[in-house]
Amino acid sequence: MSTFIYLASQSPRRSQLLDQLDVAHTLLLAGPDEDAESLEAVHGQEAPARYVARVTGLKLDAAVQRLKRQGLPPAPVLCADTTVCLGREILGKPVDPADAVRMLQRLAGQSHRVLTAVAAQKGGRRVSALSESWVRFAPMTLAQIRAYVATGEPMGKAGAYGVQGRAAAHIAQMRGSYSGIMGLPLFETAALLRSLGVRC
Repeated sequence: MSTFIYLASQSPRRSQLLDQLDVAHTLLLAGPDEDAESLEAVHGQEAPARYVARVTGLKLDAAVQRLKRQGLPPAPVLCADTTVCLGREILGKPVDPADAVRMLQRLAGQSHRVLTAVAAQKGGRRVSALSESWVRFAPMTLAQIRAYVATGEPMGKAGAYGVQGRAAAHIAQMRGSYSGIMGLPLFETAALLRSLGVRC
């Protein structure tokens, strides 16, 4: 049994969700010498599910190498990546507030998919899963969108919103995994970790 895991994610929400599973974890973050953002580049007309699984795998590769380089005690490493998509179009993190407004105008009054891929590795063994959920935003006025973007909450979040924050006031419907929409699907994550001998 592993007593703790490494979480290779800067997201405070993923850390909180692991706390909910009562999984002790240590952050294993990219150093200034690593170009973590470049891992999230989309390759051409890549399907969203393929994209999010590939990015998560690349993040896990980088984290496992980081663990070896730093000579840290062995333990399972967990990575995740979330993407928001309208049809086959991937909506990543907004580059600036104007980009966030543009994204939210696209999402307002529409249903979209939220895909979160999770992958974990212990030694040479790697396991992965994909969570798929649907979110429908109510129609939003431009003033409502601008007011939300002005809070700063959309920055750094796929699709320019956080389901657990102020955006909830505009979400009319959800299907699937709430924790998956937040960024770490707990059902799938617990199953993966248990398969690697972590108590959840």
